[in-house]
Amino acid sequence: MSYLDSHCHLNDEAFLEDYEEAIKRALDNGVRFLCVVGWDVESSKKAVEIAKKHSGVYAMVGIHPENLEGISENSIAELSELAKEKEVIAIGEIGLDYHWFKEPEEHENQKVWFKRQIALANELHLPISIHARDASQDTLNILKENVPQYGGVLHCYSASPEMLPYFAKLGLYFGFDGPITFKNSKAPKEAVRVCPDDRILSETDCPYMAPTPNRGKRNEPAYIPLIVEEMARIKEKSLEEMEQIIEENFKRLFHVKQ
Repeated sequence: MSYLDSHCHLNDEAFLEDYEEAIKRALDNGVRFLCVVGWDVESSKKAVEIAKKHSGVYAMVGIHPENLEGISENSIAELSELAKEKEVIAIGEIGLDYHWFKEPEEHENQKVWFKRQIALANELHLPISIHARDASQDTLNILKENVPQYGGVLHCYSASPEMLPYFAKLGLYFGFDGPITFKNSKAPKEAVRVCPDDRILSETDCPYMAPTPNRGKRNEPAYIPLIVEEMARIKEKSLEEMEQIIEENFKRLFHVKQ
């Protein structure tokens, strides 16, 4: 068996002392591909640094909606330069977050920089990784008007199962995480069920949201098999078939040829 973690934060301070060991544990657990994701310029640099050291490890560079303070066109220029590295496979994570930011002017600022980073991805011929928390309709509206020409993934999909087909019509993929393993998480499980087979991806978003039975612990890429096992159960597929579907989707979206 081989697995992949399409969205992790080994560049987070939670892994400051042992990200190398976390990568080894992932490899030992059959995880073949990892993608380390930035949330600002500095974390994006760290993502690239980690990816350069390890075969099968990739990076995304971008500025998260929670980290827009001080952002400027200089920040975009830095991301553009980082994205020239061969290990960078997407611009992300970018998007909207209305959970922590309630004011209309904050929402408008997030929209401006979300659109700007979509434009950057289009300029660089790269897909995007989208963060959308409590902002599903605005995210959909922006993506309709600012089409990511090289595709993208709604990372840690948290919109309703009913909205998923509308995003799918835009050609987007969907990343699912630890919450699909939680006993009472009906909506995430239903979203997996209705997700088209050719659009589904596995991710941890570590160090957050560890899957059952590790809930409450620091999450890490080695836990990906637990997530894929639950996907296979929901989709009524064998584990081998589910893993193959996910790997094909990852390679197609991110143009990974290994």
